[in-house]
Amino acid sequence: MKYPSDVELCEVGPRDGFQFESKIIPTEVKVEWIQRLVKSGLPRIQIASFVHRIRVPQMADAEAVIQQLGSSSRTLFSGLALNVKGVERAADAGLSAVDLSIATNEKHGTDNAGMSVDQGVLQAEQMIALATARGMNVQLNVQTVWGYKVPGDTPLTRVLDLAKRFSNVGLESFSLADSTGMANPLSIQRVVEAVKTVTDVPLVLHLHDTRGLGIANIVAALESGVNRFDTSLGGLGGCPFIPGATGNVATEDVAYLLDSLGIRTGIKNENVAGVSRDVSDFLGRNLSGKMYSLV
Repeated sequence: MKYPSDVELCEVGPRDGFQFESKIIPTEVKVEWIQRLVKSGLPRIQIASFVHRIRVPQMADAEAVIQQLGSSSRTLFSGLALNVKGVERAADAGLSAVDLSIATNEKHGTDNAGMSVDQGVLQAEQMIALATARGMNVQLNVQTVWGYKVPGDTPLTRVLDLAKRFSNVGLESFSLADSTGMANPLSIQRVVEAVKTVTDVPLVLHLHDTRGLGIANIVAALESGVNRFDTSLGGLGGCPFIPGATGNVATEDVAYLLDSLGIRTGIKNENVAGVSRDVSDFLGRNLSGKMYSLV
């Protein structure tokens, strides 16, 4: 089997992971952990989301985190925005990259954002235009690609329509999210290969390990030529707005897998694991990842 020779991991723990935790993490602690993740060689880190502080209290210090971190010559920092105001906040805070997110499933769209898929698409077009005008790199994330309430309840035709619609608007990347962890290796390959037929925008996969298939799904994606993935230290994560959604695939687990396959990442896995162990101690519980306690 031919795999990519290099794979790029984006660490989403400081956003997707931390936002799920009820115990508030002090700003200075977040900054220290992120600085250590930078030193581990991670090329991208999603460091915050620009959402209402009442809905996601853990992200209330987004601007303060960015200000204290400053810029990095070795790591691209990005933030998640869900509306035009979020894009404005990200740009004003000084980020050069923003991750946007829209629904592909009508039920999820109304449950999560109170909008239909079409309304979310129109908002995304406004967000992309604003971010581009502010000189930002833009990644568009489409949610619940492999299902919301049950596997397959998001039509693949809709995912393909969205991929085509946004293929010529200047996106840096297009991310497919298994937000509820309903994908399996066969459905991963089916969707990835279909999306590749309608867009040349680089693909990223954002996979959750809800049903224990995260690593198997990574391998299936590698076989389909995907070379960019979101991962989260220790397997932290979930979605506050999707009941039952659990953590992302663990950064250490994926890095270990890639190393065992001879695929380069440039990541010092033991350094990431050290941060995960400190996060585990801070939260007072074991994390879902396997390798963070072993490397």
